[in-house]
Amino acid sequence: MRLSQSLFLLAVAGSGARASSDKITRPRGVAPEFAKYYQDSKTFTCISDPTVQIPFSAVNDDFCDCPDGSDEPGTSACSHLSPNSPLGIADRFGSMDGPVANALPGFYCKNKGHRPAFVPFQRVNDGVCDYELCCDGSDEWARVGGTKCEDRCKEIGKKWRKAEEQRQKSMTAALKKKKALLVEAQRLHQDIEGQVRGLEAEVKEAEAKVGVLENELKAVEEADRKTIRGGGKGKGKVSALVGVAKARVDELRDALLEVRQQRDEAQSRVEELEGILSKFKIEYNPNFNDEGVKRAVRSWEDYAARDKTEIVNQARDRDLSEIAKADGESSGVDWEHWENEDDGCKDPELIYQLAAYLPPSVVEFIEEKVLAFRSFLETSGFLATTPKSETPVESKAVTKARDALKSQENTLRDLNNKLRDQRADLETNYGPGGIFRALKGQCISKDAGEYTYEHCFFQDTKQISKKGGSSTSMGKFNQITSTVVEELNDAGDIVLIEKVALEYDRGQHCWNGPNRSTKVVLECGQENEILKTAEDEKCVYSMLVTTPAVCPGAEEKGDASRSKDEL
Repeated sequence: MRLSQSLFLLAVAGSGARASSDKITRPRGVAPEFAKYYQDSKTFTCISDPTVQIPFSAVNDDFCDCPDGSDEPGTSACSHLSPNSPLGIADRFGSMDGPVANALPGFYCKNKGHRPAFVPFQRVNDGVCDYELCCDGSDEWARVGGTKCEDRCKEIGKKWRKAEEQRQKSMTAALKKKKALLVEAQRLHQDIEGQVRGLEAEVKEAEAKVGVLENELKAVEEADRKTIRGGGKGKGKVSALVGVAKARVDELRDALLEVRQQRDEAQSRVEELEGILSKFKIEYNPNFNDEGVKRAVRSWEDYAARDKTEIVNQARDRDLSEIAKADGESSGVDWEHWENEDDGCKDPELIYQLAAYLPPSVVEFIEEKVLAFRSFLETSGFLATTPKSETPVESKAVTKARDALKSQENTLRDLNNKLRDQRADLETNYGPGGIFRALKGQCISKDAGEYTYEHCFFQDTKQISKKGGSSTSMGKFNQITSTVVEELNDAGDIVLIEKVALEYDRGQHCWNGPNRSTKVVLECGQENEILKTAEDEKCVYSMLVTTPAVCPGAEEKGDASRSKDEL
């Protein structure tokens, strides 16, 4: 610095260091909280190193005498000691073990009409009006290069207070919403706990029912085996099977009676029609020229000239009459004999061959009708084709019991799956107070060029094309984590801030790259809103999202007052 300018700074600084003879004021650039170090008007003791003392006249003389720079609160002489640029002072003070930071935070600007602030010492008398920090222009008191910074604190303060009022309103609204989210999250947590308790009770009940049905199935299977293989008191295997056979014969008898009745009715109608046509042939006038009548007569003559084979086979009709008789009248099977027969049969399955006890003509008739009807049902798709080797292996009672058990086992499995999912949800990290549980599933979106980006809390992120509306998965929720971002503080310096982040991975595969993934960085805001989206690397995205869920406060009393500047 030139000698004339140095002398000018020294003179002005000295005048700033002293007041009238009856009162001592703070030197230029000293904040009220540091005023106690500048009360001795004769000797100044360095703040960080009391062993170093200098005449008070050396304060603000534009020469750095103290190792901590505290003797130059109103100049830039010790700017090399700024915390942002802690240069080594060992060159000037050889006894120092390492670099020392300035004991003062910066040049203090009173900023009447606005809020006080500190300006970095490097910016003092640099010829630039730093109104964002020093609205009263006092940091350029030397008017270097003719720079004159007028006092704009009144105007700037008014704008700041208006903006601050809006910030306060936004923060109040955000904290109100956060409290509501915490209440809702707690309610949802309690609901899930209640569902878990309910599901646990249902699972126990379902398990008990499964146990009962298992025992019932075993009992029915055992009874079925006893019915088929014998084992009842006073009866052998043959007598047990005779009961089954007798029931089946009764069913067949009823079916035969119905078929026979239908046949007789059809035969009666045929005979009646034949009589009408025969009388018609005799009485019609052959001279009457009616081609329709003539064709009908010729058709009847052809029908009447056919072989008069008897429609009803007498032997078969006789057999049907025998089967249709009641058990006491039937000569087909002596049921009483077989029911009282001891179990001497080595192959009880032969008893099932009921055809051996029925007249051959009846067996042939029944088998023919049954096979034809079953073939029709299989061909039409009403029945699945049954392999020739497939035979019934269990009774209807066993099948019913087995189906009931299977249905209850399916119910139990579904309940266990729901219980597992609900327990997993309770163990999921939803942030402090579980607040993000209240946001789970809520989706927000933002248009950006040819795409619309969508974020659904704790679910997924998507990229939706505006041309065609096709969507691309940018990731599914994985975990809550934190990330460090760079921000500017009030002094305009870059600082590192730790923020909450939500990680999403396993998105759609990127051509010639990885599966898409997204890191959603959350910061305090009155609304859930996507501020910006960026592709940091190939198919690796980041989103900046505001939400009241991360605003400081609402969890404990007093937090709201400390968070007024967060928005």
